[in-house]
Amino acid sequence: MQLNLEHPDHEFLLRAADGESVRVNERRLTASFVLSPDRLVEDWPVRDVKAMAPQDLDAVLALEPEVILLGSGATQVFPPAAVLAHCLRRGVGMETMTNAAAARTFNVLAGEGRRVVVAFVLPG
Repeated sequence: MQLNLEHPDHEFLLRAADGESVRVNERRLTASFVLSPDRLVEDWPVRDVKAMAPQDLDAVLALEPEVILLGSGATQVFPPAAVLAHCLRRGVGMETMTNAAAARTFNVLAGEGRRVVVAFVLPG
């Protein structure tokens, strides 16, 4: 069987993720960040999902997603209801999951050409 390496139509691909770091293309990031298929926003100030406020989503919403994936670390932790309501008022869906699940989901949705943005919460 012949295997062919497929190259995505977007700039960024998530290669690994856990509660401590995420590998974007060949870079290992250890501080929270936001990623769309064609844009990387480093140094996102969120370090604790439970302490998130609606304004923490400004950098995320500025990328005009149709869906936001929130990578909450090694375990699934949900943000306060006000954060979710902030997204819903703008007609944007938000799904919270572990960083590993968020990375896998981002790659699938980006590969489908969806306007997806992932925000990873990391301790660094």
